[in-house]
Amino acid sequence: MPRRATIIEVALEAGASKTSVSRYFAGERDKLSPALCERVAAAALRLDYRPNQMARGLKAGRSRLIGMLVADIRNPFSVAVLHGVERACREQGLSLLVCNTDNDPELERTHLALMSSYQVEGLIINASGSPDTELQALTGQGLPLVLLDRELGAVQADLVGLDNAKAIDLALDHLAEQGYRELLYLSEPPERASPRRERLTRFQAGLAARRLAGEAYTMSASDEELARAIEAFLTRSAPKGSGDLPRALLCANGAVTLAATHALQRLGARLGKTGLMGIDELDWCALIDPGITTLAQPTETIGRQAVASLLANSVSQAAAEPRQHRFEPRLIARGSTRLTG
Repeated sequence: MPRRATIIEVALEAGASKTSVSRYFAGERDKLSPALCERVAAAALRLDYRPNQMARGLKAGRSRLIGMLVADIRNPFSVAVLHGVERACREQGLSLLVCNTDNDPELERTHLALMSSYQVEGLIINASGSPDTELQALTGQGLPLVLLDRELGAVQADLVGLDNAKAIDLALDHLAEQGYRELLYLSEPPERASPRRERLTRFQAGLAARRLAGEAYTMSASDEELARAIEAFLTRSAPKGSGDLPRALLCANGAVTLAATHALQRLGARLGKTGLMGIDELDWCALIDPGITTLAQPTETIGRQAVASLLANSVSQAAAEPRQHRFEPRLIARGSTRLTG
């Protein structure tokens, strides 16, 4: 790797002082003559000099760097929200440092220490564990913090994410209106993330309110076990005197929807006759015949709001009560919830 030119070499090449070159790259060109500016620019071009923006920012006490911790970068929801966060940062002249934890609490703590060493000006956290101690230490130092999607027990901070209660209500209302009367709710382990717990609790409460029958199933890592659970749900006899109750699956997120779709295909189930609905709109949902009904999260808006909340907290002098910014999903109805005989 070729050696990078230094600011001193640029100064010598331009016949200027190091202070003048520093002022040029710091944007203080009004303090320099036009001729000197031209010499510095030409020298930097000849030497292929690029200033170290990180070092300059740290020297000035501003890194202009935002840290974002993501539980699972492979999750389409995380990628879509990240897009909104990055665009909002770019518009504000901020850079974004993203670390993926792979749902590993130990790696999460390591990344938090890394971000602290880079002197990030704020943190957006989609937690995989419970790094309460580490985050409380950072917020105690005055670092602004916003929680993305997942709550943490002891950390008091703004939270941005989906209105989970509204999402489940929309799903139950839609399935009931389409004629489905018995539901199987599929979720990843709810104890690992607050949105899963909120959705499960709302599902259980919403069944009785709508006079629906239903149960919940927590997925394991085994596709075979999921397929057996779905098959048992679809083939069991209806309660005596209830007739044939139309049945549907409600999936807690995109990963669960994909796994359920694979299982239904293996079982030879016909979508529509067997209802299928998922939270999270993914590109492939429109491609599976006859299309999978989803609740689309406003991921771009969620990402932008996370940055807006972070910036608002960074300029606020007084400690404000944490706020929750919850956004409603959008129903995209397709053939998988169009009840057929």
